[in-house]
Amino acid sequence: MSMNKRKLRRNLKQFGFDKSFIISCIVIVLLFLGIVLYNKVLTPQIDLKGKNVVTINYQDKFKDAGYKATYLGDDVTKNVEVKGKVNTDKLGEYEITYTAGEGLFKKKITRKIKVADIEKPKIEINKDNIYICPGEEVKYETKVKATDNYDGDLSKNVKVEYKDNVVTYTVKDSSGNKRIVNKKVLFKDIEKPTIELIGSDYKDVYIGDQYNEEGIKAVDNCDGDLSDKYKVEGNVDNNTLGEYVLTYKIEDKAKNENTITRTVRVIERNKNGVIYLTFDDGPQEGTTNVILDILKEEGVQATFFVTCKGPDYLIKREYDEGHAIALHTCSHDYAKIYSSVDAFFNDLYAVQNRVKNITGQESKITRFPGGSSNTVSRRYSQGIMSRLTNEEKNRGFRYYDWNLSSGDAAGGYPTADQIYNNVVNSLRKNRANMVLMHDIKPYTRDALRRIIKYGKENGYRFEKITMDTDMVTQRVNN
Repeated sequence: MSMNKRKLRRNLKQFGFDKSFIISCIVIVLLFLGIVLYNKVLTPQIDLKGKNVVTINYQDKFKDAGYKATYLGDDVTKNVEVKGKVNTDKLGEYEITYTAGEGLFKKKITRKIKVADIEKPKIEINKDNIYICPGEEVKYETKVKATDNYDGDLSKNVKVEYKDNVVTYTVKDSSGNKRIVNKKVLFKDIEKPTIELIGSDYKDVYIGDQYNEEGIKAVDNCDGDLSDKYKVEGNVDNNTLGEYVLTYKIEDKAKNENTITRTVRVIERNKNGVIYLTFDDGPQEGTTNVILDILKEEGVQATFFVTCKGPDYLIKREYDEGHAIALHTCSHDYAKIYSSVDAFFNDLYAVQNRVKNITGQESKITRFPGGSSNTVSRRYSQGIMSRLTNEEKNRGFRYYDWNLSSGDAAGGYPTADQIYNNVVNSLRKNRANMVLMHDIKPYTRDALRRIIKYGKENGYRFEKITMDTDMVTQRVNN
Protein backbone atom coordinates (compact mmCIF):
# COMPACT_ATOMS: atom_id res chain seq x y z
CA MET A 1 0.00 0.00 0.00
CA SER A 2 1.37 3.33 -0.96
CA MET A 3 2.08 6.06 1.50
CA ASN A 4 -0.76 8.21 0.09
CA LYS A 5 -3.46 5.56 0.69
CA ARG A 6 -2.25 4.95 4.24
CA LYS A 7 -2.25 8.66 4.89
CA LEU A 8 -5.86 9.02 3.55
CA ARG A 9 -7.05 6.23 5.83
CA ARG A 10 -5.44 7.80 8.85
CA ASN A 11 -7.10 11.13 8.07
CA LEU A 12 -10.59 9.58 7.52
CA LYS A 13 -10.27 7.55 10.68
CA GLN A 14 -9.14 10.67 12.54
CA PHE A 15 -12.49 12.40 11.63
CA GLY A 16 -14.63 9.29 12.36
CA PHE A 17 -15.08 8.27 8.74
CA ASP A 18 -14.32 4.58 8.91
CA LYS A 19 -15.22 2.06 6.26
CA SER A 20 -18.65 1.14 7.70
CA PHE A 21 -19.71 4.78 7.86
CA ILE A 22 -18.83 5.33 4.24
CA ILE A 23 -20.79 2.27 3.20
CA SER A 24 -23.80 3.52 5.20
CA CYS A 25 -23.66 6.88 3.42
CA ILE A 26 -23.49 5.21 0.07
CA VAL A 27 -26.52 3.07 0.93
CA ILE A 28 -28.51 6.14 2.08
CA VAL A 29 -27.69 8.02 -1.11
CA LEU A 30 -28.71 5.02 -3.20
CA LEU A 31 -31.98 4.70 -1.25
CA PHE A 32 -32.71 8.41 -1.73
CA LEU A 33 -32.03 8.14 -5.43
CA GLY A 34 -34.24 5.07 -5.55
CA ILE A 35 -37.08 6.88 -3.84
CA VAL A 36 -36.72 9.84 -6.17
CA LEU A 37 -36.60 7.49 -9.13
CA TYR A 38 -39.71 5.71 -7.88
CA ASN A 39 -41.69 8.87 -7.17
CA LYS A 40 -40.60 10.89 -10.15
CA VAL A 41 -40.09 8.30 -12.84
CA LEU A 42 -41.59 4.91 -12.04
CA THR A 43 -44.99 6.23 -10.80
CA PRO A 44 -47.42 8.59 -12.61
CA GLN A 45 -47.18 12.32 -11.86
CA ILE A 46 -50.44 14.08 -10.91
CA ASP A 47 -50.51 17.87 -10.86
CA LEU A 48 -53.58 19.60 -9.41
CA LYS A 49 -54.75 22.82 -10.96
CA GLY A 50 -55.64 25.49 -8.46
CA LYS A 51 -55.08 25.14 -4.74
CA ASN A 52 -54.67 21.89 -2.81
CA VAL A 53 -56.78 23.32 -0.01
CA VAL A 54 -59.93 25.14 -1.11
CA THR A 55 -62.54 27.02 0.94
CA ILE A 56 -65.95 27.58 -0.63
CA ASN A 57 -69.05 29.35 0.68
CA TYR A 58 -72.01 27.47 2.05
CA GLN A 59 -74.34 26.32 -0.77
CA ASP A 60 -72.05 27.64 -3.47
CA LYS A 61 -71.50 25.21 -6.31
CA PHE A 62 -68.20 23.29 -6.10
CA LYS A 63 -66.34 23.04 -9.37
CA ASP A 64 -63.10 21.08 -9.52
CA ALA A 65 -60.28 23.24 -10.86
CA GLY A 66 -58.93 20.20 -12.75
CA TYR A 67 -55.74 18.13 -12.90
CA LYS A 68 -53.20 16.63 -15.24
CA ALA A 69 -51.36 13.30 -15.07
CA THR A 70 -48.28 12.10 -16.96
CA TYR A 71 -46.30 8.84 -16.97
CA LEU A 72 -42.90 8.41 -18.60
CA GLY A 73 -43.63 11.53 -20.66
CA ASP A 74 -47.10 10.39 -21.80
CA ASP A 75 -50.37 12.17 -20.90
CA VAL A 76 -52.48 9.73 -18.84
CA THR A 77 -54.99 12.25 -17.44
CA LYS A 78 -57.94 10.25 -18.75
CA ASN A 79 -56.83 7.27 -16.64
CA VAL A 80 -57.00 9.17 -13.33
CA GLU A 81 -59.62 7.87 -10.90
CA VAL A 82 -61.35 10.62 -8.93
CA LYS A 83 -63.21 9.84 -5.70
CA GLY A 84 -64.97 11.93 -3.11
CA LYS A 85 -68.03 14.18 -2.91
CA VAL A 86 -68.55 17.68 -1.59
CA ASN A 87 -71.88 18.52 0.05
CA THR A 88 -72.07 22.31 0.01
CA ASP A 89 -75.36 22.17 1.93
CA LYS A 90 -73.47 21.03 5.01
CA LEU A 91 -70.58 22.78 6.69
CA GLY A 92 -67.42 20.68 7.09
CA GLU A 93 -64.25 19.39 5.44
CA TYR A 94 -64.27 17.08 2.45
CA GLU A 95 -61.55 15.29 0.44
CA ILE A 96 -61.25 14.57 -3.24
CA THR A 97 -58.64 11.91 -4.14
CA TYR A 98 -56.95 11.49 -7.50
CA THR A 99 -55.32 8.09 -8.24
CA ALA A 100 -53.28 6.94 -11.23
CA GLY A 101 -51.33 3.73 -11.91
CA GLU A 102 -51.55 0.25 -10.40
CA GLY A 103 -49.89 -1.87 -7.71
CA LEU A 104 -46.44 -0.67 -6.72
CA PHE A 105 -46.62 2.01 -9.41
CA LYS A 106 -49.75 3.73 -8.11
CA LYS A 107 -49.85 7.47 -7.28
CA LYS A 108 -52.49 9.11 -5.08
CA ILE A 109 -52.92 12.76 -4.06
CA THR A 110 -55.67 14.63 -2.20
CA ARG A 111 -57.39 18.00 -2.43
CA LYS A 112 -59.11 19.28 0.72
CA ILE A 113 -62.38 21.18 0.40
CA LYS A 114 -63.66 23.24 3.30
CA VAL A 115 -67.33 24.25 3.14
CA ALA A 116 -67.75 27.26 5.42
CA ASP A 117 -70.12 30.16 5.99
CA ILE A 118 -67.95 33.04 4.82
CA GLU A 119 -70.70 35.37 3.62
CA LYS A 120 -71.78 38.40 5.63
CA PRO A 121 -75.46 38.77 6.53
CA LYS A 122 -77.52 41.29 4.54
CA ILE A 123 -79.37 44.26 6.01
CA GLU A 124 -82.27 45.35 3.83
CA ILE A 125 -82.24 49.11 4.20
CA ASN A 126 -81.86 52.20 2.07
CA LYS A 127 -78.26 53.24 2.60
CA ASP A 128 -78.82 56.90 1.74
CA ASN A 129 -78.24 59.55 4.38
CA ILE A 130 -81.13 60.51 6.65
CA TYR A 131 -82.29 64.07 6.08
CA ILE A 132 -84.28 65.77 8.84
CA CYS A 133 -85.99 69.13 8.59
CA PRO A 134 -84.01 71.65 10.67
CA GLY A 135 -85.31 71.79 14.21
CA GLU A 136 -87.31 68.58 13.99
CA GLU A 137 -86.89 65.47 16.13
CA VAL A 138 -84.52 62.83 14.78
CA LYS A 139 -86.42 59.86 13.38
CA TYR A 140 -84.92 56.75 11.88
CA GLU A 141 -85.74 53.10 11.32
CA THR A 142 -85.40 51.00 14.45
CA LYS A 143 -86.57 47.74 12.94
CA VAL A 144 -85.01 46.49 9.73
CA LYS A 145 -84.87 43.14 8.01
CA ALA A 146 -81.65 41.13 8.05
CA THR A 147 -81.05 37.76 6.40
CA ASP A 148 -78.15 35.33 6.26
CA ASN A 149 -77.36 32.63 3.74
CA TYR A 150 -76.87 30.08 6.55
CA ASP A 151 -78.84 31.33 9.55
CA GLY A 152 -81.84 32.71 7.67
CA ASP A 153 -83.78 35.58 9.27
CA LEU A 154 -81.62 37.59 11.67
CA SER A 155 -83.89 40.63 11.93
CA LYS A 156 -84.22 40.21 15.70
CA ASN A 157 -80.44 40.26 16.06
CA VAL A 158 -79.92 43.67 14.47
CA LYS A 159 -78.50 46.21 16.89
CA VAL A 160 -79.32 49.87 16.23
CA GLU A 161 -77.26 52.69 17.74
CA TYR A 162 -77.53 56.47 17.28
CA LYS A 163 -74.46 58.49 18.20
CA ASP A 164 -72.90 61.72 16.91
CA ASN A 165 -75.55 62.07 14.17
CA VAL A 166 -74.82 58.60 12.82
CA VAL A 167 -77.22 55.66 12.94
CA THR A 168 -75.38 52.33 12.98
CA TYR A 169 -77.05 49.01 12.15
CA THR A 170 -75.04 45.90 13.10
CA VAL A 171 -75.80 42.20 12.72
CA LYS A 172 -73.60 39.12 13.13
CA ASP A 173 -74.27 35.52 12.07
CA SER A 174 -73.38 32.30 13.91
CA SER A 175 -70.10 32.04 11.99
CA GLY A 176 -68.95 35.46 13.16
CA ASN A 177 -69.52 37.25 9.86
CA LYS A 178 -70.59 40.83 10.62
CA ARG A 179 -72.46 43.42 8.56
CA ILE A 180 -72.42 47.11 9.52
CA VAL A 181 -74.45 49.85 7.82
CA ASN A 182 -73.93 53.48 8.81
CA LYS A 183 -76.33 56.27 7.91
CA LYS A 184 -75.53 59.91 8.54
CA VAL A 185 -78.23 62.17 9.92
CA LEU A 186 -78.21 65.59 8.26
CA PHE A 187 -80.46 68.44 9.33
CA LYS A 188 -81.25 69.75 5.89
CA ASP A 189 -84.29 70.08 3.62
CA ILE A 190 -83.43 68.55 0.25
CA GLU A 191 -86.93 67.66 -0.99
CA LYS A 192 -88.79 69.68 -3.60
CA PRO A 193 -92.32 70.73 -2.70
CA THR A 194 -95.00 68.58 -4.28
CA ILE A 195 -97.11 70.46 -6.80
CA GLU A 196 -100.32 69.71 -8.68
CA LEU A 197 -102.68 71.73 -10.79
CA ILE A 198 -106.15 72.66 -9.65
CA GLY A 199 -108.20 71.72 -12.67
CA SER A 200 -106.91 69.97 -15.79
CA ASP A 201 -103.57 70.10 -17.57
CA TYR A 202 -105.32 71.47 -20.65
CA LYS A 203 -107.97 74.14 -20.49
CA ASP A 204 -110.11 75.64 -23.28
CA VAL A 205 -111.11 79.30 -23.38
CA TYR A 206 -113.32 80.77 -26.08
CA ILE A 207 -111.79 83.64 -27.98
CA GLY A 208 -112.72 86.92 -26.32
CA ASP A 209 -113.59 85.31 -22.98
CA GLN A 210 -111.62 86.01 -19.80
CA TYR A 211 -109.18 83.32 -18.69
CA ASN A 212 -109.68 82.54 -15.00
CA GLU A 213 -106.66 81.11 -13.21
CA GLU A 214 -107.46 78.12 -11.00
CA GLY A 215 -104.06 77.92 -9.32
CA ILE A 216 -102.17 75.01 -7.83
CA LYS A 217 -101.79 72.94 -4.69
CA ALA A 218 -98.27 72.85 -3.25
CA VAL A 219 -97.07 71.15 -0.08
CA ASP A 220 -93.51 71.01 1.29
CA ASN A 221 -92.16 68.35 3.65
CA CYS A 222 -90.69 71.03 5.94
CA ASP A 223 -92.65 74.21 5.23
CA GLY A 224 -96.14 72.78 4.86
CA ASP A 225 -98.77 74.35 2.58
CA LEU A 226 -97.23 76.66 -0.03
CA SER A 227 -100.21 76.83 -2.39
CA ASP A 228 -100.37 80.62 -2.27
CA LYS A 229 -96.61 81.12 -2.83
CA TYR A 230 -96.41 80.18 -6.51
CA LYS A 231 -95.30 82.33 -9.42
CA VAL A 232 -96.57 81.99 -13.00
CA GLU A 233 -94.51 82.49 -16.13
CA GLY A 234 -96.33 83.04 -19.42
CA ASN A 235 -99.64 84.65 -20.31
CA VAL A 236 -102.83 83.97 -22.25
CA ASP A 237 -103.91 86.23 -25.11
CA ASN A 238 -107.63 85.60 -25.06
CA ASN A 239 -108.09 87.56 -28.29
CA THR A 240 -105.82 85.35 -30.38
CA LEU A 241 -106.43 81.70 -31.24
CA GLY A 242 -103.71 79.29 -30.21
CA GLU A 243 -102.05 77.39 -27.37
CA TYR A 244 -100.45 79.15 -24.41
CA VAL A 245 -98.21 77.35 -21.91
CA LEU A 246 -98.22 78.61 -18.32
CA THR A 247 -95.38 77.51 -16.02
CA TYR A 248 -96.04 77.49 -12.28
CA LYS A 249 -93.02 77.68 -9.96
CA ILE A 250 -92.90 77.05 -6.24
CA GLU A 251 -89.87 77.35 -3.95
CA ASP A 252 -89.45 76.38 -0.29
CA LYS A 253 -87.30 78.13 2.31
CA ALA A 254 -84.33 75.90 1.44
CA LYS A 255 -84.56 77.05 -2.21
CA ASN A 256 -85.79 73.69 -3.45
CA GLU A 257 -87.86 74.45 -6.55
CA ASN A 258 -90.53 72.55 -8.43
CA THR A 259 -92.50 73.44 -11.56
CA ILE A 260 -95.57 72.28 -13.44
CA THR A 261 -97.23 73.49 -16.64
CA ARG A 262 -100.75 74.00 -17.92
CA THR A 263 -101.69 74.48 -21.57
CA VAL A 264 -104.50 76.94 -22.24
CA ARG A 265 -106.12 76.80 -25.66
CA VAL A 266 -107.95 79.83 -26.98
CA ILE A 267 -110.51 78.29 -29.34
CA GLU A 268 -113.40 79.33 -31.54
CA ARG A 269 -117.00 78.91 -30.55
CA ASN A 270 -119.02 76.55 -32.67
CA LYS A 271 -119.71 78.36 -35.89
CA ASN A 272 -123.32 78.43 -36.95
CA GLY A 273 -123.94 77.38 -40.51
CA VAL A 274 -120.63 75.50 -40.88
CA ILE A 275 -120.41 71.95 -42.22
CA TYR A 276 -117.53 69.74 -41.10
CA LEU A 277 -117.33 66.78 -43.48
CA THR A 278 -115.57 64.01 -41.54
CA PHE A 279 -114.60 60.60 -42.91
CA ASP A 280 -113.79 57.58 -40.71
CA ASP A 281 -112.02 54.22 -41.18
CA GLY A 282 -109.91 54.97 -44.29
CA PRO A 283 -108.03 55.34 -46.40
CA GLN A 284 -109.19 52.91 -49.06
CA GLU A 285 -108.29 52.66 -52.73
CA GLY A 286 -111.34 53.10 -54.97
CA THR A 287 -113.29 55.34 -52.61
CA THR A 288 -110.90 57.68 -50.75
CA ASN A 289 -109.09 58.71 -53.93
CA VAL A 290 -112.40 59.55 -55.68
CA ILE A 291 -113.59 61.50 -52.61
CA LEU A 292 -110.34 63.49 -52.73
CA ASP A 293 -110.96 64.24 -56.41
CA ILE A 294 -114.43 65.59 -55.63
CA LEU A 295 -113.23 67.70 -52.70
CA LYS A 296 -110.46 69.18 -54.83
CA GLU A 297 -112.83 70.00 -57.69
CA GLU A 298 -115.35 71.60 -55.32
CA GLY A 299 -112.67 73.51 -53.34
CA VAL A 300 -113.77 71.98 -50.02
CA GLN A 301 -111.58 70.85 -47.13
CA ALA A 302 -112.56 67.94 -44.89
CA THR A 303 -111.26 65.86 -41.98
CA PHE A 304 -110.11 62.25 -42.34
CA PHE A 305 -110.02 60.06 -39.19
CA VAL A 306 -107.55 57.42 -40.38
CA THR A 307 -106.53 53.96 -39.13
CA CYS A 308 -103.48 51.84 -39.89
CA LYS A 309 -105.20 50.32 -42.92
CA GLY A 310 -104.98 51.47 -46.52
CA PRO A 311 -102.11 52.86 -48.58
CA ASP A 312 -99.77 55.56 -47.25
CA TYR A 313 -99.94 57.61 -50.44
CA LEU A 314 -103.62 58.45 -49.87
CA ILE A 315 -102.86 59.86 -46.42
CA LYS A 316 -100.02 61.85 -47.93
CA ARG A 317 -102.38 63.17 -50.62
CA GLU A 318 -105.00 64.11 -48.00
CA TYR A 319 -102.35 66.10 -46.14
CA ASP A 320 -100.81 67.71 -49.23
CA GLU A 321 -104.23 68.88 -50.41
CA GLY A 322 -104.87 70.69 -47.14
CA HIS A 323 -107.24 68.33 -45.35
CA ALA A 324 -107.03 67.57 -41.62
CA ILE A 325 -105.50 64.19 -40.81
CA ALA A 326 -107.02 62.94 -37.56
CA LEU A 327 -106.74 59.68 -35.60
CA HIS A 328 -109.31 56.86 -35.36
CA THR A 329 -107.02 54.33 -33.56
CA CYS A 330 -104.77 51.92 -35.41
CA SER A 331 -106.72 48.68 -35.24
CA HIS A 332 -110.32 49.89 -34.72
CA ASP A 333 -110.69 46.66 -32.72
CA TYR A 334 -113.20 47.33 -29.92
CA ALA A 335 -112.15 44.32 -27.84
CA LYS A 336 -108.54 45.42 -27.97
CA ILE A 337 -108.71 49.19 -27.56
CA TYR A 338 -111.42 49.23 -24.89
CA SER A 339 -109.84 46.59 -22.67
CA SER A 340 -107.77 49.14 -20.72
CA VAL A 341 -106.44 52.70 -20.81
CA ASP A 342 -102.95 51.48 -21.70
CA ALA A 343 -104.25 49.27 -24.52
CA PHE A 344 -106.19 52.18 -26.00
CA PHE A 345 -103.28 54.61 -25.98
CA ASN A 346 -100.81 52.06 -27.31
CA ASP A 347 -103.15 51.63 -30.27
CA LEU A 348 -103.72 55.37 -30.65
CA TYR A 349 -100.00 56.18 -30.56
CA ALA A 350 -99.43 53.57 -33.27
CA VAL A 351 -101.66 55.41 -35.74
CA GLN A 352 -100.28 58.76 -34.57
CA ASN A 353 -96.78 57.54 -35.43
CA ARG A 354 -97.99 56.36 -38.82
CA VAL A 355 -99.40 59.77 -39.64
CA LYS A 356 -96.26 61.54 -38.44
CA ASN A 357 -94.03 59.26 -40.52
CA ILE A 358 -96.11 60.01 -43.61
CA THR A 359 -96.78 63.72 -43.15
CA GLY A 360 -94.10 64.91 -40.72
CA GLN A 361 -96.84 66.36 -38.50
CA GLU A 362 -98.12 65.02 -35.15
CA SER A 363 -101.89 64.91 -35.02
CA LYS A 364 -103.79 65.17 -31.73
CA ILE A 365 -107.31 65.31 -33.18
CA THR A 366 -109.13 62.03 -32.46
CA ARG A 367 -112.43 60.22 -32.72
CA PHE A 368 -113.33 57.19 -30.62
CA PRO A 369 -114.52 54.17 -32.61
CA GLY A 370 -118.25 54.11 -31.91
CA GLY A 371 -118.04 57.63 -30.47
CA SER A 372 -117.52 58.63 -26.85
CA SER A 373 -121.15 57.63 -26.15
CA ASN A 374 -120.72 53.99 -27.20
CA THR A 375 -121.90 51.29 -24.81
CA VAL A 376 -120.27 48.30 -26.50
CA SER A 377 -117.13 49.16 -24.50
CA ARG A 378 -118.94 47.92 -21.38
CA ARG A 379 -118.29 44.36 -22.58
CA TYR A 380 -114.56 44.88 -22.16
CA SER A 381 -114.14 47.34 -19.26
CA GLN A 382 -116.69 49.07 -17.07
CA GLY A 383 -116.24 52.85 -17.01
CA ILE A 384 -113.52 52.81 -19.69
CA MET A 385 -115.00 55.68 -21.73
CA SER A 386 -115.13 57.98 -18.70
CA ARG A 387 -111.47 57.26 -18.06
CA LEU A 388 -110.45 57.61 -21.70
CA THR A 389 -112.22 60.92 -22.33
CA ASN A 390 -110.53 62.46 -19.28
CA GLU A 391 -107.15 60.96 -20.09
CA GLU A 392 -107.25 62.16 -23.70
CA LYS A 393 -107.69 65.73 -22.46
CA ASN A 394 -104.89 65.30 -19.91
CA ARG A 395 -102.57 64.08 -22.66
CA GLY A 396 -103.34 67.01 -24.93
CA PHE A 397 -105.67 65.28 -27.40
CA ARG A 398 -109.01 66.68 -28.57
CA TYR A 399 -111.77 64.26 -29.49
CA TYR A 400 -114.69 64.96 -31.79
CA ASP A 401 -117.97 63.07 -31.99
CA TRP A 402 -120.74 64.12 -34.40
CA ASN A 403 -124.20 65.68 -34.30
CA LEU A 404 -125.25 64.52 -37.75
CA SER A 405 -124.90 61.00 -39.09
CA SER A 406 -125.06 60.16 -42.78
CA GLY A 407 -126.23 56.65 -41.90
CA ASP A 408 -123.60 55.07 -44.12
CA ALA A 409 -122.44 52.77 -41.31
CA ALA A 410 -125.88 51.36 -40.62
CA GLY A 411 -126.76 47.81 -41.54
CA GLY A 412 -127.77 46.91 -45.07
CA TYR A 413 -126.71 48.73 -48.20
CA PRO A 414 -128.13 52.25 -48.34
CA THR A 415 -128.21 54.08 -51.64
CA ALA A 416 -126.44 57.31 -52.49
CA ASP A 417 -129.87 59.00 -52.46
CA GLN A 418 -130.50 57.82 -48.90
CA ILE A 419 -127.10 59.12 -47.76
CA TYR A 420 -127.78 62.46 -49.45
CA ASN A 421 -131.23 62.80 -47.87
CA ASN A 422 -129.96 61.79 -44.40
CA VAL A 423 -127.40 64.60 -44.48
CA VAL A 424 -129.24 67.50 -46.12
CA ASN A 425 -132.44 66.92 -44.15
CA SER A 426 -130.49 67.12 -40.85
CA LEU A 427 -128.40 70.24 -41.56
CA ARG A 428 -129.09 73.23 -39.29
CA LYS A 429 -128.06 76.87 -39.77
CA ASN A 430 -128.04 77.54 -36.00
CA ARG A 431 -125.19 75.16 -35.20
CA ALA A 432 -121.92 73.72 -36.41
CA ASN A 433 -122.81 70.55 -38.35
CA MET A 434 -120.32 67.77 -37.59
CA VAL A 435 -121.19 65.15 -40.23
CA LEU A 436 -120.20 61.51 -39.71
CA MET A 437 -119.32 59.66 -42.92
CA HIS A 438 -116.99 56.87 -43.97
CA ASP A 439 -114.64 57.14 -46.93
CA ILE A 440 -114.64 53.36 -47.34
CA LYS A 441 -118.31 53.36 -48.47
CA PRO A 442 -119.02 53.61 -52.22
CA TYR A 443 -122.52 55.06 -51.68
CA THR A 444 -121.02 57.85 -49.57
CA ARG A 445 -118.53 58.55 -52.34
CA ASP A 446 -121.40 58.71 -54.85
CA ALA A 447 -123.50 61.07 -52.69
CA LEU A 448 -120.71 63.49 -51.76
CA ARG A 449 -120.81 65.94 -54.67
CA ARG A 450 -124.58 66.48 -54.32
CA ILE A 451 -124.18 67.10 -50.57
CA ILE A 452 -121.51 69.73 -51.22
CA LYS A 453 -123.61 71.44 -53.91
CA TYR A 454 -126.61 71.54 -51.59
CA GLY A 455 -124.52 73.12 -48.84
CA LYS A 456 -123.12 75.79 -51.13
CA GLU A 457 -126.52 76.62 -52.64
CA ASN A 458 -128.09 77.01 -49.21
CA GLY A 459 -125.46 79.29 -47.65
CA TYR A 460 -123.42 76.79 -45.63
CA ARG A 461 -119.63 77.02 -45.29
CA PHE A 462 -117.32 73.99 -45.32
CA GLU A 463 -114.35 73.81 -42.93
CA LYS A 464 -111.92 71.21 -41.59
CA ILE A 465 -111.34 70.51 -37.90
CA THR A 466 -108.31 72.17 -36.32
CA MET A 467 -107.02 72.26 -32.75
CA ASP A 468 -108.87 75.58 -32.45
CA THR A 469 -112.23 74.00 -33.31
CA ASP A 470 -114.66 73.67 -30.44
CA MET A 471 -115.20 70.02 -29.60
CA VAL A 472 -118.50 68.41 -30.51
CA THR A 473 -119.02 65.64 -27.98
CA GLN A 474 -121.74 63.24 -26.93
CA ARG A 475 -122.79 62.06 -23.50
CA VAL A 476 -120.49 59.40 -22.10
CA ASN A 477 -122.48 56.30 -21.19
CA ASN A 478 -119.75 54.07 -19.81
